[in-house]
Amino acid sequence: MTPRETTILTHLLLLFQHLLPLALSLLQPPQHPPVHVPTLVPHAPTPLTHSRFSATAQLDLTTRCNSSCFHRAEQEPREQLTDKLAFETLYADGFRTLTTVEVEVEEDGDALRPPPWRRTRAKHGRVKRQIYGADGRFNIQGDDFLMDYPFSTAVRISTGCTGVLVSQRHVLTAAHCVHDGRDYVHGAQKLRVGFLIPPSINGTKTGLVPNKKPLVRWVRVKRTRVPKGWIQGPQEVSMDFDYALLELRWPHRRPFMRLSVAPSSDDLAGNRIHFSGFDSDRPGELVYRFCPVEEESSDLIYQHCDARPGASGSGVYGRVWDNALERWERKVIGIFSGHQWLEIDGENRDYNVAVRITPLKFAQICYWVHGNRLDCIPD
Repeated sequence: MTPRETTILTHLLLLFQHLLPLALSLLQPPQHPPVHVPTLVPHAPTPLTHSRFSATAQLDLTTRCNSSCFHRAEQEPREQLTDKLAFETLYADGFRTLTTVEVEVEEDGDALRPPPWRRTRAKHGRVKRQIYGADGRFNIQGDDFLMDYPFSTAVRISTGCTGVLVSQRHVLTAAHCVHDGRDYVHGAQKLRVGFLIPPSINGTKTGLVPNKKPLVRWVRVKRTRVPKGWIQGPQEVSMDFDYALLELRWPHRRPFMRLSVAPSSDDLAGNRIHFSGFDSDRPGELVYRFCPVEEESSDLIYQHCDARPGASGSGVYGRVWDNALERWERKVIGIFSGHQWLEIDGENRDYNVAVRITPLKFAQICYWVHGNRLDCIPD
């Protein structure tokens, strides 16, 4: 595809993004009762030893899952789920703490019981890992597009991953971008978040410098939080808790994307998810893609969105119904993790995977962002 064709396709894609709200206004909102979000009650933090920062950042996370691990969360005792919601806090000087929590739920405990696995679409043969058939990714170029919402919410992580802005000071990313399940990665000691600056805003006239790449403004991270469900010691790493929250030293002034409990794919507008990231095979470029949900478990979203290493940590969003605003809104419903071989019912399936934001994870991440329970009630 020529650069001109790519530019035309990108413009058509952006036009589609702007016209989509009008089409969505004709859709009926999902007819379901409000999702109950449990309350996370944290205990006093316990000091831990300083991190050694001995791990190596892994940008291409690949796991395997069989029927036993696929349905694990559906049978997990409440005590184990609560234990996995405990979290470590890493500070810029290497000091870290462990915070255990209690979970307050309604008597029936439905918030702790995730929905069962379901198949949503016919399967497709594996073509090439992480790229399925024709490459469906789009480079986002030009000042207007790079600074346009929702693309402006994507940021770079200095360890080589992507993140998404979820408040004026917080970035959601994948846990494996900062921690390998045993220790923090070497680059997490001086972790930074990169904001794209289009060339013209930086004082360069793009018309005189063809294909000029955007620059990056780096901001230091004040503290990092990782769920204990990811920090498993010698056990097999699972994608179920592959998320982390970074708090910036200074607030940014860009729009951010709000979080939402991930609905069933049937309640996503168009049954589609979207995300933008910094794929390693397109250095210096922000890459956008979208695709339908193929399968979903209690903790993961399985799909064939084209992606390469570096896209890990991208905020996966969909258009979900906002009860307060009474309209469809883009909201982060998951975090792109990587790739998984799924062995179910005698079939070996191949997917790219996002961690879905469950009610429990929403309560945890929301507490990390706001520091209190009152602001963690979903729409």
